[in-house]
Amino acid sequence: MTGLETLAGALPELFHLLLFDYTLRTVALGSGALGAVSGSLGTFAVLRRQSLLGDAIAHAALPGIALAFLLTGSRATLVLVLGAALTGWMGTLAVMAIVGKSRLSEDAALGIVLSVFFGVGLVVLGYVQRMPGARQAGLDTFLFGQAATLLERDLWVVLVLGGLAVLTVAFFWKELKLLTFDRGFGASLGIPMVGMDVVLTTVLVVAIVIGLQTVGVVLMAAMVVAPAAAARQWTESLGVMVLLAGALGGAAGVAGALISTLAPGIPTGPVIVLTMSGLVVFSLLLAPRRGLAWASLRDARNRGRLGGSPSAGEEREPGAGW
Repeated sequence: MTGLETLAGALPELFHLLLFDYTLRTVALGSGALGAVSGSLGTFAVLRRQSLLGDAIAHAALPGIALAFLLTGSRATLVLVLGAALTGWMGTLAVMAIVGKSRLSEDAALGIVLSVFFGVGLVVLGYVQRMPGARQAGLDTFLFGQAATLLERDLWVVLVLGGLAVLTVAFFWKELKLLTFDRGFGASLGIPMVGMDVVLTTVLVVAIVIGLQTVGVVLMAAMVVAPAAAARQWTESLGVMVLLAGALGGAAGVAGALISTLAPGIPTGPVIVLTMSGLVVFSLLLAPRRGLAWASLRDARNRGRLGGSPSAGEEREPGAGW
């Protein structure tokens, strides 16, 4: 029996589990919502050539998770997410300050902030893990993610905070569009571009920190970049790209959760990221106008036309075409 036949035979069972199994339904819905939010908001990071910003924010969020637990003693998802958002936002502001006040380039600033905050996070997390008691158990899952631990209240956190982030982008759509494509023109219209930069950074922070429990600090950047990179190959319109990136991210999240169910023991987060990576490869190869395969065919066709045209010194027969 081939792999496709095995998959086809398992689809009815997966569909049944998706409807009636609490754990799979929660994980699939949470992963799909996370993929949709991070993919749509990641469009702006990709278009502004700030893809590494997502990686820096994710790593900068780690000390916030450990400090939030250390200060409150609570493992509630909302508490940990707020702590992660605070330090993630601080890390982003640190990058902006380094770029604005020094001669370092943005990639150097991102590398410095990512390393420093992640190092601090590992130190604080190690201290928390050595504390007596069992309340801190499981905090290290934020390093690599553990989607199977998602509960219904975690799903609501993703839906509510992610929904607010998407609504914020919709409210400031025109301003964020100018920020992405023509910052100088937006400033000439009196739009506070620095404020819009803060708004966009804030929604990116939210999109990233709500996904740390699912895919972890290490892989979260892919959730932001991959769907947007795939969507970019299919369209030239910002609005279509945002919607398509959200759809691809949501589909990859649900598909990754279902695929990991077929092979027990394989973590869901990495499977989601690999599914998104597959969509990127497919788009890079087969997107109609930007795909590498179509570009190769056009080049071959153009070379054929040039090779079949008469040279400059040849005489053409009357009525003969090119």
